[in-house]
Amino acid sequence: MLTKDERYPSGCSIAGFINKDGRRESGKRITDCIENMHERSNGLGGGFAAYGIYPEYKEHYALHLFFNDRQAQRNTEDYLHRHADIYKSEFIPTRRVDQIINPPILWRYFVVPHRPKKEGISEEEYLSETIIHINTKIDGAFVASSGKNMGVFKAVGYPEDVARFYDLEQYEGYMWTAHGRFPTNTPGWWGGAHPFGLLDWTVVHNGEISSYGANYRYLESKGYPCMLMTDTEVILYAWDYLVRRHKLPYEIAAGVLAAPFWHELDGMADDEHEVLGSARIVYESLLLNGPFSILVTRTGTLIGLTDRIKLRPMVAAEKGDTLYIATEEAALRVICPQPEHIWTPGASELVIGRLKEGVVA
Repeated sequence: MLTKDERYPSGCSIAGFINKDGRRESGKRITDCIENMHERSNGLGGGFAAYGIYPEYKEHYALHLFFNDRQAQRNTEDYLHRHADIYKSEFIPTRRVDQIINPPILWRYFVVPHRPKKEGISEEEYLSETIIHINTKIDGAFVASSGKNMGVFKAVGYPEDVARFYDLEQYEGYMWTAHGRFPTNTPGWWGGAHPFGLLDWTVVHNGEISSYGANYRYLESKGYPCMLMTDTEVILYAWDYLVRRHKLPYEIAAGVLAAPFWHELDGMADDEHEVLGSARIVYESLLLNGPFSILVTRTGTLIGLTDRIKLRPMVAAEKGDTLYIATEEAALRVICPQPEHIWTPGASELVIGRLKEGVVA
């Protein structure tokens, strides 16, 4: 057993799966998977992301918020009313769980943003600016997730307790991710638990981003304020910046964040060398140094990626129309005892699961 003075350098657990046929299921299986890795957490953060859970409001953005007090909620609602039409406003249902203490006010809104006044700005960009304003300018308010037909559920606690607190078995989604946190350099607080979300992006992360300083300075210059007291937020913003704003394919974005070494580039075909080499130069400040394994989700897509020399574990498996990814094989086999294919992704290897063509999220 670890003492308070010891570090577990490969701690944190991540897990996720996507049913590529769009089949929805409750949060039980993902909870069973992450609970199998209980020892990788220390109770300072657990959380889940689920996609497909609000089909009756799939055209609305679902905003999950934490408020420190009612004044913060009133200030946020005043601001939201000026930027969006709110179609539903309600408590996020929870259950009493002794291990989850001092929760903030948990609320969700289903909204449609107003038409942007600035010429050429997209609805997503307008909402992104709205979310960032709430998180940075309204004291005591924090937006945990803000995508369509999805939501983030997180807290300070072990992930299995967080699942019971939010009663995740009542939700059904086609894609789930989970995280058990073992923070080594950053505090445990509700907003700092994983997953991190912006629009329909979420990220869960095991590791430590030693390039955080260079990464966050670059991203702040592009309009992403880094204020969540954790290195993981730069991963979230980097994916949003590269894919949503700059329209890069997932493979190229991964080649920026977990860039091949130059000698590896030299061994590639000329066209691949040119594309990845140019992307690495253009976005050099987004290279993620340090040990990491991450799961990135966006509507209809699950992505797994490790660092350039594979300093954090990751295992993937497939059975039927489902792709599974987790930190440990034992956790995967809890929910998929006999996979048709199981493998350990290599360093910088991108693993992608997508909804089948024609399946609507």
